[in-house]
Amino acid sequence: MFLLLLGCCRIGYGQERMQMQVQTDTLNVQVYFRQGYSILEPDFRDNAKRLTAFAESLRALQRDASCRMKTLRIVGTASPEGVTELNERLSEKRAKNLVAWLEEHISLEGATLDIQALGIDWAGLERLVAASDMPYRDEALDILRNTPVWVIRDGKVVDSRNRQLGMLRGGRAWWYMEEHFFPQLRSTAVRLICEIERPAPAPKPEPAPQPEPAPEPEPVVEPEPAPAPAEIPVEPETPARKPFYMSLKTNMLYDAALVPNLGAEFYLGRGWSIGGNWMYAWWKSDKRHDYWRTYGGELDVRKYFGRRAKQKPLTGHHLGVYGQMLTYDFELGGTGYQSKLSYGAGIEYGYSLPVAKRLNIDFGIGIGYLGGEYKEYEPIDGHYVWQATRQRHWFGPTKVEISLVWLIGRGNTNKGKGGAR
Repeated sequence: MFLLLLGCCRIGYGQERMQMQVQTDTLNVQVYFRQGYSILEPDFRDNAKRLTAFAESLRALQRDASCRMKTLRIVGTASPEGVTELNERLSEKRAKNLVAWLEEHISLEGATLDIQALGIDWAGLERLVAASDMPYRDEALDILRNTPVWVIRDGKVVDSRNRQLGMLRGGRAWWYMEEHFFPQLRSTAVRLICEIERPAPAPKPEPAPQPEPAPEPEPVVEPEPAPAPAEIPVEPETPARKPFYMSLKTNMLYDAALVPNLGAEFYLGRGWSIGGNWMYAWWKSDKRHDYWRTYGGELDVRKYFGRRAKQKPLTGHHLGVYGQMLTYDFELGGTGYQSKLSYGAGIEYGYSLPVAKRLNIDFGIGIGYLGGEYKEYEPIDGHYVWQATRQRHWFGPTKVEISLVWLIGRGNTNKGKGGAR
């Protein structure tokens, strides 16, 4: 009797398991990057809107006890401009930066991460060209489908897919793709695959046998299409603007020394910037024999690096080289020093610290050479009497700054300091 009951229990359990079926569902989102950038900017091309919708949909699935996250596939890509090896590294950085954002904002527990860096998205470009009515479409497709990325003969690279596309019809096909298609390739796509257990519909009881009616033609029933995977809607995008970051600044140490000054810095991309500044002070008092006069300028080239520099241009550690030219006349009641032209050059290190939405404080010091001719003079009987002409050859600190920096440009704001979140 016990064995009979046990057998019935096992049959009942098996029937209960048989009544559950596993379905697969997916969530997708795609975010975009500026040309040459791996920094994930939420305010660029509605990235924040897409990521927010993706996160809300994912949290809704996580609240469903019958849903199990299986695979999270992140695919980073780049557009064809530039060097192939650099584009491969760029697509990898884009994928990793998106993973970092997901891990910070969403729980990914239980999901297997599959990170792929495709480099140039040739397959995506082919799909865009094939679906378009662009000029010279068929010729471009022929190159995309039949020309290898590198054409090699006798062990040497003699041609490439990039070059043929760039030369097609004098570059007109390339310019069209650069404007209309390339911005869509600078992206990272996320595809989340979930397994969901749902009860299978109970079988309908068979109807009692009825007398067969006269035969009628059976209506043709079209099969219902399979349910499409859940997709996050993507709205049509406006063309991406060229990135532009710059800043205006003043060295507060010079300001405290009554030397008004103003500088500007322009971001070139890949962590590089170029900048310059100008100072001018022309204070004097003949009665007290006080002269505090100087004017001149400086040009510098910088390379930003470190964690902050990767997250935000013109921020974080920086190294650079600079050149200086100035003239001065200093006298404070005694011996005076006058130079019609002094010049210098050196290397600098600094750190630009975010302090507000559009404000940084830039700390820096420079070491190098300062040279030039200068004269010493003494105020005697109402006259300034020349004493000596000397040459200056100074090696050591030639620059120090604590500058207040005003950030200018679309999206050029500091997060967590009153900026975009």
